[in-house]
Amino acid sequence: MARSLSSPEELCKIFGLDPEATKLVAHRFPALISPYFLSLIRGPRDPIARQVLPDPKEMEDKAGSLDPLAEEKMSPVPNLIHRYPDRVVILASNQCAVHCRFCNRRRKVAKASPEEQPDLGQAMKYIRSHKQVRDVLLSGGDPLLLEDRQLEGIFSELRAIPHVEMLRIGTRVCSALPERITSSLCRMLKKYHPLYMSLHFNHPFELTPQARRACSMLADAGIPMGSQTVLLKGVNDDPNVILELVKGLLSMKVRPYYLFQLDPVRGASHFQTPVQSGLEIVRELTRKLPLELLPQYALDLPGGGGKAVLGPGHRMHFQA
Repeated sequence: MARSLSSPEELCKIFGLDPEATKLVAHRFPALISPYFLSLIRGPRDPIARQVLPDPKEMEDKAGSLDPLAEEKMSPVPNLIHRYPDRVVILASNQCAVHCRFCNRRRKVAKASPEEQPDLGQAMKYIRSHKQVRDVLLSGGDPLLLEDRQLEGIFSELRAIPHVEMLRIGTRVCSALPERITSSLCRMLKKYHPLYMSLHFNHPFELTPQARRACSMLADAGIPMGSQTVLLKGVNDDPNVILELVKGLLSMKVRPYYLFQLDPVRGASHFQTPVQSGLEIVRELTRKLPLELLPQYALDLPGGGGKAVLGPGHRMHFQA
């Protein structure tokens, strides 16, 4: 991570970007690209580059929200979100391996310092005092950007709470920093089952031998993995691209779980796709994949209303 690319000047030199516009965009939301993810970029407008390179179009979006899921409203104590009755999210880290230009928590990670990791004391106290909480998701940022000892401290504290039954991790390291998945990390994680992991893959170009090895190590550690993919204009809004991604994930022992409609976060409107496009992609997938292997097409309702799952028949049902 110390060798990650973040300098607007270096971005302009490597990719031929406009210096003035790039500096302006990066001032609002700094760029960060791990050396590994940088190695996947084939050109400044390819599907990998579009996800992480600053774009002047980000400055044109005035309608989007800085907090599109109303997470601040649902945060009773710092670094914890309580939206569903028996589930909470802990924001365990403020760091990521890459800064996705469509991130719905860019307000949290944009200018966060690695030296100022979140204090989880009040979050742990909240979970201990709310006995209905049985499922805890570690998110961020990316919790796997923490050191093994830091992660184990969080897991051991959560496992000491009798009513916490399930632990989950949301991460992008398998696609953006696969070398983070090590034997020592897997040995530690195995001690805290049942433990589930939500991975973030958006394009088949991310399904590299390194990513495959990382997923294989997690699978061998007994960790069920599901993928979350965000539907992005100009990146993956094509049935053939999503089909290739789904098939590739399945070959890596990763279940395609969610295909997300992009949240209306400020600065990302140029990635937005019509809901109709997502429905058409799902219809195409139903013709070529068994139902149990289909990702659910979902969107987050305004005002923190939770996820709505849309099916190919245009009917909508809600997850509490």
